[in-house]
Amino acid sequence: MNTTEAVVTTVAMENQWIPFTPNRDFKRDPRLFEGAKGNYFFGPEGVQILDGSSGLFTTPAGHARQEIATAVYEQVLELDYTSSFLRSHPKSFALCEKLTELLPEGLNKIFLVNSGSEAVDTAIKIALHYHRVRKEASRTIFVSRERAYHGANMTGVALSGLVNNRRAFGLPILPVVHMRHTWLEENRFVPGQGQHGAELAEDLLRLIQLHGAENIAACIVEPIAGSTGTLVAPVGYLERLREICTAHGILLIFDEVITGFGRTGMPFAAQSFGVTPDIITMAKAITNGIIPMGAVAVNEAIHDTIVGSGAEGSVEFFHGYTGSAHPVSCAASLATLGIYEREDLFARGRKLSGRFLEGLFGLRDAPGILDVRGYGMLGGIDIDPAVLGMDGYGFQKLLYDMGLHIKSTGNSLVYAPPFTLSEEEIDQVIGITREALGVAKAKE
Repeated sequence: MNTTEAVVTTVAMENQWIPFTPNRDFKRDPRLFEGAKGNYFFGPEGVQILDGSSGLFTTPAGHARQEIATAVYEQVLELDYTSSFLRSHPKSFALCEKLTELLPEGLNKIFLVNSGSEAVDTAIKIALHYHRVRKEASRTIFVSRERAYHGANMTGVALSGLVNNRRAFGLPILPVVHMRHTWLEENRFVPGQGQHGAELAEDLLRLIQLHGAENIAACIVEPIAGSTGTLVAPVGYLERLREICTAHGILLIFDEVITGFGRTGMPFAAQSFGVTPDIITMAKAITNGIIPMGAVAVNEAIHDTIVGSGAEGSVEFFHGYTGSAHPVSCAASLATLGIYEREDLFARGRKLSGRFLEGLFGLRDAPGILDVRGYGMLGGIDIDPAVLGMDGYGFQKLLYDMGLHIKSTGNSLVYAPPFTLSEEEIDQVIGITREALGVAKAKE
């Protein structure tokens, strides 16, 4: 088992303000990555650290893939940049065609952006504009969910159901109402979709009765709420949301920034759960994390309504980014999708899921474990700081020191292993976690 004490670095740290990080604590006691290859990061002095969360849900094909590096290098020399405003390039169209092949039927119009936050912001604008051109401009309210994470821009803050993402920024700029989250005591330690909680979808109906369907633009949910600790939608929940949205003319948006590209065993969670939304947002694994990129997949009828509304020669949708459809990002994404296909990585993830979830749920009797959840290659553990003597932030630092990288949110630990892990490495992820639980308890 690799172990390392946090190493004092000689790199000057005073100038960077690190995101979503206790900066003072980090700079007193830093944990750095100096390299990555395959399924491992490398810390100071080359210490191996097994990647238990695919970077940040970004890198299911493993690190330092030569095919992607070569595609990026060649693209920089071929066409390093062009704006997509009034111009474009062949690889952007090729990429959108490849994405459409993976998506649920009907979601065949793709808007390219640079991140998950931008994808969500774009989806919200599409929903607003769609209703406006249909002469239903009163539809301006969005329905989100407690414990939701939909990005870090101001649209994401408005939609967020995480209090720390909201409390510092005042009133939201977008009218948003929230449904309850789907965590229930009855579903504790239940792998996959819990049998209890489908009735929580009726929250949407209650909000319709309160605000009027004619004032609600869209309902946005993560099929599995990943950042908050892997809250899996219970059986029947997403189906009921789809029914209610369809009956009341409300768009259903799935935020699949985390669950997209095989994380649930299928290309998208929409297919795993058998529910097709009107819009899907995606990012992260679209380039295997190599270069920031995101996309929004839109139902053809929504696209055609918006594009058909403008006068000939006019801009139908006043939205976009300097880096939209960036040539290098498109090249990286095409190379990434090629790896997923050639190596059949989504099927490999499905095969590994059984061993991963069996191991994760095998921790249920370890000290300080309050709940375990999981679906596909995505899992979450809630820990009890009172038992372990440290919170989630402290525990993820301990895991780093013991040779494992994961994400923590509050006292939830989030696991999202690369699909390239061996069964032995899956066992290592679980084994290091179990050992760390024992170490934490001993330190109490």
